Amino acid sequence: MQLEKYFTETDGGFSFSRQQASDFAKTVAGDFNPIHDVDAKRFCVPGDLLFATVVARQGLWRRMHFRFSGMVGDGVTLSLEPVATNEVVLGDGHGKHFLSVCREGEVTHDAQIIDEVVCQYVSFSGQTFPDILVPLMASHEVMINPDRPLVIYESMEIDLDTLDIAKPRLALVGTSLAVKGRRGDVEVRFDLHDQDRVVGRGSKKLALGGLQAWDADKIESLVATYRQRKAKYGQA
Repeated sequence: MQLEKYFTETDGGFSFSRQQASDFAKTVAGDFNPIHDVDAKRFCVPGDLLFATVVARQGLWRRMHFRFSGMVGDGVTLSLEPVATNEVVLGDGHGKHFLSVCREGEVTHDAQIIDEVVCQYVSFSGQTFPDILVPLMASHEVMINPDRPLVIYESMEIDLDTLDIAKPRLALVGTSLAVKGRRGDVEVRFDLHDQDRVVGRGSKKLALGGLQAWDADKIESLVATYRQRKAKYGQA
């Protein structure tokens, strides 16, 4: 993955340029959300890039929980600050925190294991829209606003039975959507396999905003636009 291509070391920590963040989203995660485009007005660094960078720096622990609390813009100098024995936060050094990370159990700093697990999760996570979210919304007859889609990455967690992992593979095991008025709470659950055994499990939680009644034509148009963006990037 060569994660070092996607962030810049600074005197006080590290930062992400728009180009680095956008390249990671499209090349590594397969995520073509316009909010990660270089010229996006409301640009933000992908949550999965924050996740990948933290794990690369802190190591992969048997149990890890990530909670996102703010969007990171380009050029913001970030650092990891310990706040408890088993918890660190990602902040800007001026009191603004963007991510908290709780860790428990054994830890590995083996670069190959970390790269394999992180790449598998990021690739899986990047397919949330449309592959996972669209069928889930359809089953509940609701959808995000196609003109102003609001999907917020709230948290993810992973619980590993072992750190002795060679060729990990993530598999979707279940999804749920709880509709509360115009808000929807989504959970995506997965297992982590290594060859013929399950070696861990985890989940990703999202919040959907501005929900409205399901309209198949509008969703099909939104998905078509998304896939066109992806195809266009592949031809660039």
